[in-house]
Amino acid sequence: MNFLRNTVMTVYKNRIYPNFWDVLAFVIAFSVIVLFAWSAKQMTVPYQIGTVVPISLDPHYLPFYALRTVSRMLLALLCSLFFTLTIGTWAAKSKRAERFIIPIIDILQSVPILGFLALTVVLFIKLFPGSLLGPECAAIFVIFTSQAWNMALGFYQTVRTVPGDLQEVARMFHLSAWQRFWRIEVAYSLPGLLWNMMVSMSAGWFFVVASEAIFVAQQEILLPGIGSYIAIAIRQANISAIFYAIMTMFIVILLYDQLFFRPLITWAEKFKAEQIASKREVRSWVLNLLARTRWMLYFGARIGKACDAIINIQWPSLPILFSVKRRRWHYRPQVSGYFGEIVFWLVVLSIISFAAFYFSAHVSWHTLRHVLGLGLLTALRVFILVALCSLIWVPIGVYIGLRPAIANMVQPVAQFLAAFPANLLYPLVVMAVVMFHVNPEVGLTPLMILGAQWYILFNVVAGASLIPKDFLDVADNFGMNSWLRWRRVLLPGIFPYYITGAITAAGGSWNASIVAEVVSWGTTTISIPGLGSYISEQAIQGNFSHTALAIGMMSLLVVIINRLLWRPLYALAVNRFVLE
Repeated sequence: MNFLRNTVMTVYKNRIYPNFWDVLAFVIAFSVIVLFAWSAKQMTVPYQIGTVVPISLDPHYLPFYALRTVSRMLLALLCSLFFTLTIGTWAAKSKRAERFIIPIIDILQSVPILGFLALTVVLFIKLFPGSLLGPECAAIFVIFTSQAWNMALGFYQTVRTVPGDLQEVARMFHLSAWQRFWRIEVAYSLPGLLWNMMVSMSAGWFFVVASEAIFVAQQEILLPGIGSYIAIAIRQANISAIFYAIMTMFIVILLYDQLFFRPLITWAEKFKAEQIASKREVRSWVLNLLARTRWMLYFGARIGKACDAIINIQWPSLPILFSVKRRRWHYRPQVSGYFGEIVFWLVVLSIISFAAFYFSAHVSWHTLRHVLGLGLLTALRVFILVALCSLIWVPIGVYIGLRPAIANMVQPVAQFLAAFPANLLYPLVVMAVVMFHVNPEVGLTPLMILGAQWYILFNVVAGASLIPKDFLDVADNFGMNSWLRWRRVLLPGIFPYYITGAITAAGGSWNASIVAEVVSWGTTTISIPGLGSYISEQAIQGNFSHTALAIGMMSLLVVIINRLLWRPLYALAVNRFVLE
């Protein structure tokens, strides 16, 4: 209260009067706050189990549905950001924490959303009985699981690769651990974190249908939103409703890109580590509007000073995630590393033994072999799709990342394509497979990577945009040809970011197999053999033992692949391709 009173008195004494731009900015900000406050109030209306919330396909309801969906996604994004800044930092700074956090994230990013739904819906409904807040929290949590892992892995990788000269600057200025975290590590990681936030927001759109139209154990729960609208439109085979949903999504993505992400990306340009200033033309009409205001600029400056005061506070005792000294990690660090590997595999084998003992009483060995075969088939699809997408999107991502003007134009388009739910392509896929007698393997397999491929593109764009201009100028001065430039400068510069994108793309493909290996349009359903279709079918039937077996098999395969393939590549990226 004292801060606000002093600010108001200063404004009055200095005769700082608002202008037209102040009024316009206030109207926009106030409207956004009122809309989201009203949406939050709608989340707490009474609700009873077994009651189906009516979802109308009338396009007049789409603005209301869009507001509800965006509210859930932004709440999930805030939770993901908090998770990233705490857990991701802890893993980057503590070697012991890293050994457990990163494998757990690897497993969680591959656990299907149906697995999270089956465990969380009942829990949240019991926490908030008689209120819609229970299913709402379950939907927000599911969206959170589609956003948090990518952001945490990206931030973890960036914090571990902070250049040594920046660390030396922190020591020279005697920055505390708290100050070093905010002024060095978060500032250096901010451009890449924003791109990961955008792709995580898009990943939330991909799973919004499953999070708002919950169908678990033969019980349906519909939440007002674009996802449930799409689910009903698909069930009724309503082409016009699908078209209205696509147009609404395009408008919504354009709005939050212009009001939220574009100003943040423009502001984050000043945090890029460069010794030579580059000619970047990143602009935002929101920041230009704020720059013309009087009151907004004054209050913004006061808020900035308050944030600086918080950062400069000398805390008596810091949390361990800020104060632990950063260490470089090698994949095979002699005795201690072998001991950690032995403990990890002993734990995995113990879990496998317990699961085998438990499932032996509920499922047959024939079913177990069948599920293992389905898992290997899905793993082969994921590997092929990630390899093909890497060949396509790595060159494109580097080209976009090195050209900010093109990135500004491509960003909203890429966000829309990344946010485009594969469910909306089901009518075309099903009709094409039926009409032209296309092999379902060929028709449905690409749906697994439609949402996950953008992890590769956005991470590569973030990595390429962070390559210092002086590195590129040196390459030009030495007259490097295209291949040598790629091999010596571009590929090493983006390699840590590409590995992060490839890991999350693989995890996203595993998760997307639930909705990609079995598709429906009206009364027509087409499926291909795989672990995803098996989980989907068993979850709908309410067969808990078979669903748990398939989810466990998926998690086991992901852990083995990550441990034998992605983890060594991650270590290579951290230990060799660090900007120094």
